Amino acid sequence: MTTQQDNPDNEVICYCSGTKRGQIRELFLQGKDVEAISRWTGALTGCGGCEWDIQEFLEELAIEQSKQST
Repeated sequence: MTTQQDNPDNEVICYCSGTKRGQIRELFLQGKDVEAISRWTGALTGCGGCEWDIQEFLEELAIEQSKQST
């Protein structure tokens, strides 16, 4: 059985705004870009420490999406 702790979508990726990976995944799948994701969640508007993690995560999501569409 999977718990909340085992679900990577529950992992906080931006501590300033409390944004979780699942929120970013959902917005990405809706076609939102980094700027829109930042506006919707508040991520990347605080200390900026999450910038690399979010960029890397979005790249992973883009790769996953391209693999699924082939």
